[in-house]
Amino acid sequence: IEEQVISEQKQGKTVSYIAIGKKVVGYITITDAIKKSSLEAINELKRQGVQVIMLTGDNENTAKAVASELNLTDFKASCLPQDKLEFIKNLQAKGKIVAMAGDGINDAPALAQSDIGIAMGTGTDVAIESAKITLVKGDLQGIVKAKNLSHAVMKNIKQNLFFAFIYNSLGVPIAAGVLFPVFGILLSPMIAALAMSFSSVSVIANALRLRTIKI
Repeated sequence: IEEQVISEQKQGKTVSYIAIGKKVVGYITITDAIKKSSLEAINELKRQGVQVIMLTGDNENTAKAVASELNLTDFKASCLPQDKLEFIKNLQAKGKIVAMAGDGINDAPALAQSDIGIAMGTGTDVAIESAKITLVKGDLQGIVKAKNLSHAVMKNIKQNLFFAFIYNSLGVPIAAGVLFPVFGILLSPMIAALAMSFSSVSVIANALRLRTIKI
């Protein structure tokens, strides 16, 4: 039985033993099919320079088989909830920003500790409550989309701050009369109001561009 179990584990299957008394008489294998979208998401994250690490409660043989199928070189097997938590803390102690994705009760402590906790909408309530982001469909492609969207939003915010800074840095001194002693120019209240309105319109129009980005 032990040899058969090891063979099953090397195929990426999780094994639960059946015993009568203290004697093992058989086993049941449980297999989670790996979604094609999961492999695509992991490859895209790696392409973007993200280090992807798999933490699992499964044994070494099963974890190694799944990691191989996902093209992952970094993984840690036989993890208890506290092991995942400590692993996250160690990464943070090294100055890394950590995003943790999980769906189970055993993931909740690590999700709460991570800089960005990402729960699967198909998972447990405690995991969802411990995370900052919930992927309703439980698809890892959502992580890629969330990352791309967050970068686009931050870029947009910086652009809007630039627009606001330019308008105010030019408009306020003129309105205060800085050009009057030399050029005799004063800013009409109507023009000032128009400039401020145009500033707001520019910021809103730029923000609305987020609706057209491809994530």
